[in-house]
Amino acid sequence: MQMHDWHIPTGYRFAGIHCGLRADEPGRRDLALMVSDRPAAAAAVFTQNRVAAAPVRVSRERVPQAQCRGVVVCSGNANACTGAQGIADAERMATLAATQIGCLPDQMLVASTGVIGRMLPMAVFENGIPAAAAVLASSRAAANDAAHAIMTTDTVSKTSSRSIPQLGVSVLGFAKGAAMIGPNMATMLGFLFTDAAVAPDALQAMLRRAVNRSFNCISVEGHMSTNDTVFLFANGQGAALSGPHLADLERHIAAVCVDLAKAIALDAEGSTHFVTIEVEGVRDDDEAHRIAKTVAESALVKTAFYGADPNWGRFVSAAGYAGVPFEENQLSLWLDDIELYRNGGPLPVDLPTMSAHIRQHRNLTLRYRFTLGSGRCTFWTCDLTPEYVRLNSEYTT
Repeated sequence: MQMHDWHIPTGYRFAGIHCGLRADEPGRRDLALMVSDRPAAAAAVFTQNRVAAAPVRVSRERVPQAQCRGVVVCSGNANACTGAQGIADAERMATLAATQIGCLPDQMLVASTGVIGRMLPMAVFENGIPAAAAVLASSRAAANDAAHAIMTTDTVSKTSSRSIPQLGVSVLGFAKGAAMIGPNMATMLGFLFTDAAVAPDALQAMLRRAVNRSFNCISVEGHMSTNDTVFLFANGQGAALSGPHLADLERHIAAVCVDLAKAIALDAEGSTHFVTIEVEGVRDDDEAHRIAKTVAESALVKTAFYGADPNWGRFVSAAGYAGVPFEENQLSLWLDDIELYRNGGPLPVDLPTMSAHIRQHRNLTLRYRFTLGSGRCTFWTCDLTPEYVRLNSEYTT
């Protein structure tokens, strides 16, 4: 998602440069630095994978906090499965950045993305981080450089923002992700900034709820990354918020997260269809999420969309093994505005016409309606294509 109207919160500076981490891609930005000019509240959510990357382990010990100054990010190397040396390298990245902006090491967070199992060539950061610090700026161009520097296999940068005049604050977000998308958290990297004044614990709760409604509602192939992280900073340059104003801010943060999550699913490697899955009428939202995620991660559902095969039996049966109890006559199903299945029975559908409809439309909506309650979920996914297989079978070779 390319953003046309940037709303950069007050008091933040950004940089994105080529430091040499991607030595085989001269000039490609591979190091980002994002800094608050004053101590900020910081919150984060991380991968639930037991195999967590070094930057996740380091940053997880530092949030939530009230005195954070920013985050340093490298792309091209995940610094994952790298043992004690990986931890030391992640800490060194944070220390180098802290030295440049004049704060304590624990006030800097760190993130990495890229290939797993390779040691960081730390020499590139000894010069690269000072070089990034030297060009920090609050401009749109600098923010755009940072958004590009976090990309790996992404084909476009992913940014979103909101201005909230009634509160006198703004929200800005960046994300990266195109594959290894199967979250229990984000399966991507995300960075959110606001100039509102919010206490760290409130910020943490706000972020977790926003992530559950956005990044936890996307899937490409169901693979949970080792590096998943979303950070949220609030530097208090604007008004202190409470009560309904705090809830209003949360709505805008969640909206930015949804924008970024959908942009990730739209950019999924090799995809030809972007699929919205809407589940409604189950007992609670957790049941709806379980069904939607199961459908989204079904290889048979995903390949049916790729092949423009209106095989609604796959769509129904995927819901049936999600672990949510229901009877067949409690389910109806639509693809876009075409009803395929009503109260447990098939409806007459012209399959060639349906196939042509799928082939002609990149954006599709699969809607499940149950008769069990008010639970609902909207989830986003994509098809599974030969190009995805090619890209991911050749990722390191």
